[in-house]
Amino acid sequence: MVMQHKLETKTLYEFEVEELNAWFGSKQVLKNINMKIKERAVTAIIGPSGCGKTTLLRCLNRMHETIPNARVSGKVLFNGVNIYDRAVDPVQIRRKIGMIFQKPNPFPMMSIYDNVAVGLKLNGVKDRKKLDVVVEKCLRMVGLWEEVKEELSKSGASLSGGQQQRLCIARALAVEPEAILMDEPTSALDPISAAKIEMLIRNLAKDYTVVIVTHNMQQAARVSDYTAFLYLGELVEYGPTKQIFEKPRNELTEKYITGAFG
Repeated sequence: MVMQHKLETKTLYEFEVEELNAWFGSKQVLKNINMKIKERAVTAIIGPSGCGKTTLLRCLNRMHETIPNARVSGKVLFNGVNIYDRAVDPVQIRRKIGMIFQKPNPFPMMSIYDNVAVGLKLNGVKDRKKLDVVVEKCLRMVGLWEEVKEELSKSGASLSGGQQQRLCIARALAVEPEAILMDEPTSALDPISAAKIEMLIRNLAKDYTVVIVTHNMQQAARVSDYTAFLYLGELVEYGPTKQIFEKPRNELTEKYITGAFG
C-alpha cells in the first residue's frame, strides 16, 4: 500500500494540500494528496515521468484548470485560504504564486526592461522612476543586472538560455509574489547556467516559498529542504530532504532513489 507522510513539525506553512485529486478528462492523475509546504523553504517534487509532478505543481496556483477538460477536487490552502473556493479569483492567485516553466519564455517582442516591468504595467504602474527601481532590483536579485544593464532595450529573446530563465524569474519577482513554483527550470540549460539557477533558488528561499519539480535527484538533494516523492499519482513519501535521501521510510522511495527504477 502506498503510504503518505505529513510533516510533523510545528511551524508555519504556505500551502496545505488536503485530499487533492486531479483529472485530465476521465483520467485521474493525482490521488488524495495530503501535504503541508513550509514557508520560506525549498520543496522539491520528484518521481518518474508521468507520475503527476507537474500536475501537482500547477494545482498549487490553479494553472491546472486552464487545460481543457481538466478538473480538481479537494483543497489547497494558501496562507489559510482555500484557493479553490468559488469566491477566490484565480488571476489574483496566480499573481501571488509565480510560475517558472521548463523552457524559458521571455516575451520576444519586448525589451529586457519591459519583460521585467510588464506585470507592473498591467497592474497600472506608470511611474517610470518606480519601474526603473523595480527592474534594477529584480535583475540584481537574479544576478543579471551587471550582465545586461547596458543593453536593457534589447529583446529578451537575444539573451542566452540561462539568462532568459533568470529574466523570467525576475519578471515573476517584479509583481511581488509570495511563493514561486518552478517546473524543471534547469532541464533545458547547460551545467554552468543550471548551477546559477540552483544558487538563485537557495537565495530566493530566504524571502519566498519555492516549490520545484525536478527529474534530477542530485539537484533535489542540493537545493531543497524538503522532498516529496510521487508515484502513479500518489504521494509515497514526504519529509526533510536529508531523511528522504539517506533514510527513506518507504521501500518504493529507496528503490527510486537508488535507481532501481525510474
